[in-house]
This record gives sequence, structure tokens and C-alpha cells, in this order.
Amino acid sequence: MPDTVELSADHVEPRERVEDALARVTSLLRRQRLVEGLIVDQVGDGGDAALRNSAVTQTIKAELERTLARLHPADIAFVLEALPLDERLYIWELVKADRDGEILVEVSDAVRESLISSMDTEELVAAAETLDTEEIADLAPDLPQEVLDDVFRGLPVDEREELRAAMSFEEDMVGALMDFDDVQVRPDVTLEVVLRYLRRFDELPSQTDQLFVVDRNETLQGVLPLPKLIVSDPRLTVGAVMEPPVVKLLQHEKADVAASAFERYDLVSAPVVDTNDRLVGRVTVDEVLDFVRQRADEEALAQAGLREEEDIFASVWKSFQNRWTWLAINLVTAFIASRVIGAFEGSIQKLVALAALMPIVAGIGGNSGNQTITMLVRAAALGQVTPGHARKLVRKELTVALINGLIWGGVMGLIAMLLYRQVPLGLVMVLAMTLNLMLAAIMGVVIPITMIRFGRDPAVGSSVMITAVTDSGGFFIFLGLATLILV
Repeated sequence: MPDTVELSADHVEPRERVEDALARVTSLLRRQRLVEGLIVDQVGDGGDAALRNSAVTQTIKAELERTLARLHPADIAFVLEALPLDERLYIWELVKADRDGEILVEVSDAVRESLISSMDTEELVAAAETLDTEEIADLAPDLPQEVLDDVFRGLPVDEREELRAAMSFEEDMVGALMDFDDVQVRPDVTLEVVLRYLRRFDELPSQTDQLFVVDRNETLQGVLPLPKLIVSDPRLTVGAVMEPPVVKLLQHEKADVAASAFERYDLVSAPVVDTNDRLVGRVTVDEVLDFVRQRADEEALAQAGLREEEDIFASVWKSFQNRWTWLAINLVTAFIASRVIGAFEGSIQKLVALAALMPIVAGIGGNSGNQTITMLVRAAALGQVTPGHARKLVRKELTVALINGLIWGGVMGLIAMLLYRQVPLGLVMVLAMTLNLMLAAIMGVVIPITMIRFGRDPAVGSSVMITAVTDSGGFFIFLGLATLILV
């Protein structure tokens, strides 16, 4: 009979799924609202005091606190983001103060703003002091200046310098992803000495898969992978078994370079150096994943015409401010498209079939243009396309558009001819769809390439612009050809 393991009373249970935790929290909040309503109905004006002293209310509050205590800070952040503002702030008050900093780092920028606005200076300082310097740097743009000043004064000199260094980088630089928790060894010591040195740590820094070998001037000499350290003869020196780093990241280069390197070489960590090849820190895969996710979110929002990440429970005014810009641009482009149609009212009155067919021409052009832009935006993010590729890309996309136009234009031309029994109308459909797809191909390359040339993010507004061009252009091409050939 196999041995059985008796679980102690303080055995840690597996962490529950964050979706289950959110459902539990919302259920408890719903019960609390019902209790509040009953107490107010029964007690009237004295309901507040009765509510605070209610045994049911205290039980629900205690259960909420126990639920939150079992959750990882990232899971609490998820719960907070999924709650309306009043419930969010109530749950925030129930979180233990020593976890505030970790949760503030995890929540989205929009939700973080609402949490910070509910805290006083002392609470914010206490929360920041529980964090590492690179995490404080992440929070710094959202913290009041007096809080930052107090945090600086409370840090040791070396950490103060690390914080200044971390805050000096723009958010899209490698330095902004860097942390300072690297383990350094010298090339002239033996592996046995290195092993004894590592045993002095309570635990190694997170994501430590290699040690960085530096000389007395902290110039990076190579790396010592942990698996190689473990299996090698401990009498050998570090210099005898160290390897050249797979990649060295410069602290001021774009973070996209780091993301590409981690994806290409399947890295867990990578050294960061300055222009003199001095080791200044490291980048780990968890920071790169956060950056990639944030960049993907930003691009998705930009393609929808949103200027910044929005708290889904934000006020109406803030949501309006975030959304109005591209809606206004859409309104202008839609008005231009309507004027193009208005210029051919006579042709449409003479041949009503044109009104039914012209959305097909505009729609397929918009879809084709968005496909081209999506491919180019992705390639630009991976560093695979530059303005110098414009001519070659235009020729390639024009060829694809011509083939698609002749095939699908021919299909729609045949359908139009059979429906309306007009061979010239079918010919107009073929020509209009082919020409609009070719227009979409040209603009699908020109728009993002032009934005890249001027240092702009090609994802921002590209889909709005291509839709405007293909709508107005498609209507003009189709109705213009119909006027020349049919009317």
C-alpha cells in the first residue's frame, strides 16, 4: 500500500482561477448591497450605523478579505479592473496595505489613476517603498511629485542612483525594461568558489538562468549558464567554461530590439550594457512579455482610433475625450464619400442598380487595404520593412490586387449581369472592383510607409485612412465608369 501524505492544517491550497475569484467577489458584493437595502428600509436614517454593526455585513467583509488574501497581486489587479468605480475603491480598501505597491504595478494605467487618486501621500509613499527601483520607475509617471521626493529621500544611496537611472529612459527603450538584480562573477575564480557564493543567497533573482562574467571594471566578458556551472568540474575557472552572450542589448536602443531577440533566440534573460560594454543590468523574459502585450494592446486601440487605454468603467467625459478625435475624422471622411455619391445622383436615378452595387466595390477595397496595412504594420514592428522597400512592395501588392480584382470582379460582374440583364453593368463591376483593389494596394503600402518615414507609429489611424480612401475612391470609380458606359 503506498504511503499517504498527511496534510497539515496550514497546508497551502492551490490558487483558484482568477475568473472564479472575480465571480466570488461580485457575488459577495451583491449580497452586501441586498443587506444594505434591507437595513436602510428597516432602520431609515440610522441605517449607516446599523449597517456598520451588522453581523451579516461584517461576515461578508471578512469573507472578501480572506478571498483577496489568497489572490496573487496580478489577480487582484484583474478583479479591480473588472469592477465599477465605487466597488473597486471599496475592494481596494480591503487589500492589505503591504500589498498596495505590487498591485499598483500590475493594474492598467487607467485603473491605476483611479486608485492613486483615492490614496493620501503617506499611503503612496508606504506602497512605493515596498517595491524594487525598476518597479518604482514604472509607477513614477503616475505619482505626485511630493510622493516621489519622499521616496527618493527614503532610499539608500545606491538604490537612489538606480532609480534615477531607470527613470532616465523612455518607456520604449531597453533601459526601461531593465532590472538591476543580476549576479556577477569574475573570470579568474573557480566554479567551486562560485557555487559557495551562490549558496549565500536566500534565493536567486527571478529568471536567473545565467551568471554574468565581468572584469574589475565591470566590462562584460561572457556568461556562465547555470546548467554548465552545475555539471562542470568545480576546479575549473569561470573563464575556462564561460560562453559569449547570445545577445548584448544596449540600454538606449529600442525595446522592440529586445523583444525580437528574445523571440528569435528563446532567451530567458539577456545582459544590458552601455556604450563602453560595461554591464549595467539585465532584461528578463517576464518584462519582455509585458512589453509585447502592452504594445499589442496599444496597436489594437490605435487601429480602433482610441488614443489611450481606457478604463471600461471610466466617466462619460473621459471616455468621450479618448474617442472623439477619430470619430470626428470618420465623420469628415464619410461626408466626403457622401458628396462623391451626390455628384452622381443623376446616374443613380437613371439606373437604380448602381445604389445596390456600389457598397460592394467600396467594401472589398477597404478590406483589401486593411489586409495590406496589417501585414506592413506587423512587418514594421519586427523590423522587416523600411521606406526603401516601398517600390517593391507596391509592385507586389498591385499584382495581388490585379489578380483578385479580375477573379472576384469577374464573379460579381457575372452576378450583376445575370441579376440586371445588362452586360455593360457586369463590365463596370469588373473594372471598378479591379481599379479600387489596386487603389487600396497602393494606399495600403504608401500610408504606413509614409508614417514610418516621418517617425510615426504606422498602426495609429491607418485603418481609418485606408477606409476613407477606398470608400470615396470606390464610389468615384464605380459611379464614374457607370456614367461613362451606361448612362
